[in-house]
Amino acid sequence: MKKRLKINGVIIFFAVLLIAFVPGFFFRGDLEGSLDEIAEIFGVAFILLGQIFRVSSRGHKSEYSSNGAALVHTGAYSLVRNPMYLGIFLIGLGVVLMLFNWWAGLAFLVIFYIRYLLLIFKEEKKLRETFRGEYQDYCRKVPRRIFPSLSDLINREISGYLPIKTSWLLKEIGSILAVLLLTLLIESWRDIRQEGLGLYLKETSGVFVTVALFICLIVYLSKNNKVNA
Repeated sequence: MKKRLKINGVIIFFAVLLIAFVPGFFFRGDLEGSLDEIAEIFGVAFILLGQIFRVSSRGHKSEYSSNGAALVHTGAYSLVRNPMYLGIFLIGLGVVLMLFNWWAGLAFLVIFYIRYLLLIFKEEKKLRETFRGEYQDYCRKVPRRIFPSLSDLINREISGYLPIKTSWLLKEIGSILAVLLLTLLIESWRDIRQEGLGLYLKETSGVFVTVALFICLIVYLSKNNKVNA
């Protein structure tokens, strides 16, 4: 875990350093019409949804894995085998939508694919050695590594595969607010500088509504904690 965090930290550090030196090359200009507002709304939605996946899967695994002695196959792990990585992907995609040019999205996809696919293969080898037949059965039951099928998302009750507990949320609240507020701060500064405060406040109403809806979703998930196998 520490090695993984160090590698991710190095990647993020060099990415931020590169963007800081040539911001005009990475940050997008104004989109025509309401496209900029739509991109911001979807960006915030993806960031928040990614954080929900990350908090739910990390908290659920911590509570039910018995410090790595048990294979977790309920909660978000009944939807995909690597829900934490799905959360990271959604957060990164949301940040790209809010701040960066379209080609930065392609670069993010390539980096994410290379980084996490290699990591997944390494983890799967260890899980096969540790849990043997149990892990093989789990792979047959949950065939998708990161991205869930649309039918699973539509047909299953969300509180079954995204359980949330207040204690899990409180442990992650610092990182949740840091990512969201930093992204909003950068985007707000650019919008206010280009459009003025009045127009900015008018155009960001959709973002505030999106945040409010996700707060309602978190309350719902925490009150309807139904873990599906």
